[in-house]
Amino acid sequence: MKITIVSGSHRRGSQSMKLAFYIASMLGAEGVNSAVINLAGNPLPLWDEEAGSESGKWHDVWLPIARQLRASEGFVFVVPEWAGMVPSGFKNFLLLCGNRELGHKPALIVSVSASGNGVYPVAELRMASAKNNHVVYIPDHVIVRNVDAVFNAEPVQAEQAIRARLEYSLRTLHAYALHLAELRKNFDFDYGKYGYGM
Repeated sequence: MKITIVSGSHRRGSQSMKLAFYIASMLGAEGVNSAVINLAGNPLPLWDEEAGSESGKWHDVWLPIARQLRASEGFVFVVPEWAGMVPSGFKNFLLLCGNRELGHKPALIVSVSASGNGVYPVAELRMASAKNNHVVYIPDHVIVRNVDAVFNAEPVQAEQAIRARLEYSLRTLHAYALHLAELRKNFDFDYGKYGYGM
């Protein structure tokens, strides 16, 4: 079982990245293999018609990431709220993903806010990011508010409840990953005919 965590912030040394590594350590403590993809510095070219061709610029930049996603059974998307929106680099990442990378695999949304907000990325991702890649967002999500003050070197009282929520949601994600792996193995999804949502 492998879970890939994607840190969706363009900023280097971001709070999203801090949280992504914390989540990786939580999964590791439960015996779950994980890897982190960091979108800091916005390393991916913008989507174009050649995306997914596995040639040219996409061979060196996207193909290694695509292979990592294809080998994963589930995902944690750690996404900051920027001006009430998902960052453009993470949206671009989702445009690049197709059925081979995310199709019928579960994902947990973890929204990050420097203040008391954080709900908008959850709503945006649930509404408009799974149509063509067929990622399956589990019903639970986590919002980490005032992220600067939590999940640092010294644990604080304020993070206990959110840590418990993260632990529960990661266990839920793991259960979904196990069951959806069986579904993908036993059901013939017709991506040739129904590769795109309506």
